[in-house]
Amino acid sequence: MTQLEKGSKKLLNAWAFYDWANSVYSLVIASAIFPIFYDALFSSKGITHVPIFGSSVKGTALMSFVTAFAFLLVAFISPLLSGIADYSGNKKGFLKLFCYIGALSCIGLYWFDLDNIYPSLVFYFFGLVGFWGSLVFYNSYLPDVAFPDQQDALSARGYSMGYIGSVILLIVNLGMVMSVEEGESQITMMRWSFVSVGVWWILFSQYTYYYLPKGNKPANKVTADVLLNGFRELRKVWFQLKQNITLKRYLGAFFVYSMAVQTVMLVATYFGAEEIQWGEGGAKQMGLIISILLIQLVAVGGAIITSRLSEKYGNIKALIGINCIWAVICIVAYFISLPIHFYVTAAFVGLVMGGIQSLSRSTYSKMLPETQDTASFFSFYDVTEKVGIVIGMVLYGAIDQIFGSMRYSVVFLTLFFIVGVFLLLRVNRNR
Repeated sequence: MTQLEKGSKKLLNAWAFYDWANSVYSLVIASAIFPIFYDALFSSKGITHVPIFGSSVKGTALMSFVTAFAFLLVAFISPLLSGIADYSGNKKGFLKLFCYIGALSCIGLYWFDLDNIYPSLVFYFFGLVGFWGSLVFYNSYLPDVAFPDQQDALSARGYSMGYIGSVILLIVNLGMVMSVEEGESQITMMRWSFVSVGVWWILFSQYTYYYLPKGNKPANKVTADVLLNGFRELRKVWFQLKQNITLKRYLGAFFVYSMAVQTVMLVATYFGAEEIQWGEGGAKQMGLIISILLIQLVAVGGAIITSRLSEKYGNIKALIGINCIWAVICIVAYFISLPIHFYVTAAFVGLVMGGIQSLSRSTYSKMLPETQDTASFFSFYDVTEKVGIVIGMVLYGAIDQIFGSMRYSVVFLTLFFIVGVFLLLRVNRNR
């Protein structure tokens, strides 16, 4: 097939469509069905802690620690693989690899059970690795396929398509779950939902793979010396950052506030399941589902609104405003206890969730110097994000385990948003 020109409509749509394919993981697995499924497993056994490695760990804290370990692995291997991808000119091959690892692990979650906790956690672990590992290479395509003046809108379009596609599958999954009686039958339908995520992810990603270029460099033979090339590239990027003060300051701010953003998004449903007074029967499941759908639907508008605000006020000013809203949300979350409180908070989370993700990605992309090593620069971006998530999830899980409540963990995250605002104020807002 003839290679599509940079900036062409078909190429931009193909890139954004991967968000449609993979976002079902972040909604169904990370945010919606799996947290409810996980909570149901504990409720059915009447326990809150699980024995693992000779100690008793709180269920929600365990998922925080497993998630942190998965991000630690991604942070370590992404420079290694992105260096190989840049050198070999085959970013698409690595994008596919992580996609299939993640999708097949989602299918493996069908067999998740507390009685077989170790293999179950392995499937959950590699689902995370596959999803976030693929984003390293997916994000690095943004400056390859779009010109700077297209990148804010394209990044927002990708997130919007992801929210819409994932909501469609979630509605299908909810229909499956609600079509049967409560108890084991619903748990079985949730297991089939995990299978549907893996199939959806593999199926719809093929459109992206068909049109995306293999890479942005001529192919080179990979040798043993190239294996460490990614870390050399990170070192090179680090030295370039010393000469690019604006980009360096922005990355510092991103590291801090992204730590809190991603942590909140990863644990929001677990927080709702444990800390909100839902009442009797299936009120909890229905309430959590309504909240998640609300977040996703509002996030579509949030991503678009943020893109418009960035055009009018600039990216950095828009990010400062969004961080302030996030800080208020975390403080408010400490006090909420009723479903209506959770719904209102969820709506505000959705408003700023899509906006801060899409704008952070496009802001970094527009600040990059002229280079063909986009995978290396985005690897640095992703390592920054993943290390932040590791720190955030470990702190969150530790506070949850020590105090026995996630409320203290959430309010602690406010500190990161406040520091993020001060760091963003140091970034050149005229860029």
